[in-house]
Amino acid sequence: MYDELYEAWKKEKENTEVQPLPKDFFDRLAQYAKKLREEGRMLDEKATRARLLLCESKNVKKLCGELIQLRYEKVLRKVMAGETVVKEGLTDDEEKLFREMVTSTESYQNFLKGVLSGRSLSVEIEVKEKANKRLLRFLQEIPAIIGADMKTYGPFKPEDVASMPAENARILVKQGLAVEVEVKT
Repeated sequence: MYDELYEAWKKEKENTEVQPLPKDFFDRLAQYAKKLREEGRMLDEKATRARLLLCESKNVKKLCGELIQLRYEKVLRKVMAGETVVKEGLTDDEEKLFREMVTSTESYQNFLKGVLSGRSLSVEIEVKEKANKRLLRFLQEIPAIIGADMKTYGPFKPEDVASMPAENARILVKQGLAVEVEVKT
């Protein structure tokens, strides 16, 4: 995996376009980094093998950080310039981040257009915030949590009903702590 990381980093440094990576590249890289950390913990710090693993781990951290930063900057430049980003070269995780980046950039451009055309977008933003919330009925007692929107929600008791960001709602439902309530109009 180290050689694959080094080659990916080298290609990214040498080219102006985002270089294609296998879809599972960062998943495999994360497993590799975890394996290095775990192996290093099991060895005596003074052992040659432990020092080599520590050195390899530091190199992986540096190469990975630079690789992700390079790719992010290239994608961001293209998005900001309104150019097309070839999604086939992105990993699965990068594709998700790319979609969020495009949505954010489009929102900012719409905000700019609204201000320049003399209308306030605070109402539109409020509507979007409400659309990104879910109504939940809690099944268990849950302490207060900080939502994805950085607001405090709760604490909740069984059968309490509350609206919260979709990201938090999905997690609570997945953990079996709440169920989503469908509102019919």
